[in-house]
Amino acid sequence: MTNNLPSNDEIAKILEQIAELLEMQDENPFKVKAYRDGADSIRSYDESVAQLAIEKGEEALRSIPDIGEGIANIVTSYVKTGRSELLERLQGEVSPVDLFNQVPGIGEKLARRISQDLDISTLEELEQAAYDGRLQKLEGFGEKKVNNIQVSLAGMLSTSAQRSQRRSGSQKESQEQPGIKTLLSVDEEYRRKAEANKLRKIAPKRLNPEGEAWLPILNTEENGWNFTVLFSNTALAHNLNKTHDWVVIYYDKGDQEGQNTVVTETKGPLEGKRVVRGREDECREYYDRL
Repeated sequence: MTNNLPSNDEIAKILEQIAELLEMQDENPFKVKAYRDGADSIRSYDESVAQLAIEKGEEALRSIPDIGEGIANIVTSYVKTGRSELLERLQGEVSPVDLFNQVPGIGEKLARRISQDLDISTLEELEQAAYDGRLQKLEGFGEKKVNNIQVSLAGMLSTSAQRSQRRSGSQKESQEQPGIKTLLSVDEEYRRKAEANKLRKIAPKRLNPEGEAWLPILNTEENGWNFTVLFSNTALAHNLNKTHDWVVIYYDKGDQEGQNTVVTETKGPLEGKRVVRGREDECREYYDRL
């Protein structure tokens, strides 16, 4: 019977593909990590995971490290049917043009313009562009159209997604964040380990035509916060040759989540120092105390 069942490596590859597609859509990095951790556990498992799923069911799969209920369900379905509905759905959602075309008021032509000119690929990024003025600067987007798009996106995006995107530059005082000392410590750890080639590297889909695994990624925990850290892979970072200077830090603790970018300041009193964008005053106070 085992001859007709997928190997552990085949199952692991399905989970890795899901992780890659989620990452392309800027999904929560901790969710992406969960699928990659599950893939690693299955690949290194001594027995046939498929056989375990057939003979003992999902509950037995959950005894494997890093395999929760959701992943166990995906594995069982794939073993029994040879398909993953989640993977197929994600494969159909990777085109930003198709995604933006779903928003009322945005046709294919405008969707393509948004994707190419603003270099964004998710509804959350589109909402941020609608609020920070970038969208209105594009040809075909007047104030009324942008306002209508904001209303449409408010209904399409979850409350948590909207909250997460609007934190950038305008976080509410009630929203807990990691302290400057913690963020700079995580930034230092990431850059040190990346330079020493001690981190796992991923091959980002965007701006990487050769498919090279160049982008180091760090998962760490400090002061009760979970962190996922990587260099910025935006078009602007590439154009300014800052892909190994700008560090994006995603953080999570309980229902608190968000992100910060740490850069080397190029002017002013903090010139040459590592600074958390949007929290420059706190950084100045931090360095003054040293």
